[in-house]
Amino acid sequence: MKNAIAFLFFSFIFLQAQNSKIVATKINFVPTETKIFSGRDSYGYNYYINNAVFYKIKEKEHWEYKNVSLGNLTKIDINNPLKIVLFYQDFNAVILLDNQLNETQRIFFFQSENPINVIATGIAAQNQLWIYNNLNQQIGLYNYLNNTYKTISIPFPDNIQWYQTDFNHFYWVDDKNNAFVCNLFGKVSNLGKTPLFDWIEFTDNQQFIYSKEGRLFFENTLKKERFEIEILEKTFQKCYYKDQILSIFTTEGITNYKIITP
Repeated sequence: MKNAIAFLFFSFIFLQAQNSKIVATKINFVPTETKIFSGRDSYGYNYYINNAVFYKIKEKEHWEYKNVSLGNLTKIDINNPLKIVLFYQDFNAVILLDNQLNETQRIFFFQSENPINVIATGIAAQNQLWIYNNLNQQIGLYNYLNNTYKTISIPFPDNIQWYQTDFNHFYWVDDKNNAFVCNLFGKVSNLGKTPLFDWIEFTDNQQFIYSKEGRLFFENTLKKERFEIEILEKTFQKCYYKDQILSIFTTEGITNYKIITP
């Protein structure tokens, strides 16, 4: 009897594991020619880079921004489509653009009253930018209206290998795959260890989507659950996730999927 119960129990676990999949529903496909996909905003505009030119495109609407003097773009933040952040790490600089990609402000951090060597940045609430200052390995906030900077976190011993930001949080994973989040008041929370990944995106403090070797997964650390996300593509170059839409970039173009996480 005990053996029968054990068999049923492990059979249930096995079947549950086999069925731990999320089926992504295809929405559309957008050809991209030679452009590199950077992301999409909540209004349905796609953003691209090609030869240091930054593009915003939706059907027949088309804008572009070019700044050859600052070299290659390191990071693009489109969390606020009305205040787009372009980060040029080689020049320790940020360019702010409006929704038609007109330049509204240039910030060169080497000109700051206190030295700042930025290796990570993004838009924050209250007219601020998130800053990870490599000189002291601390997170800070830069007010781009009055050009003031304040440090809000303690120093961190390990290097950043990946980060993402939203208006209220700075997420990062260090070079030992430990994940953390910092809020606007400088409170840092340890989110645990992540799997090895090629790309990752946190949806909140307990959930993230990641890719590894051409496979996509959704993980909930609180419930200790992991689901594989089924898509049509067998290989892809880049992923982007926002508002339950997963965008998969290949050499042919972008496929947008609707996914509903458990």
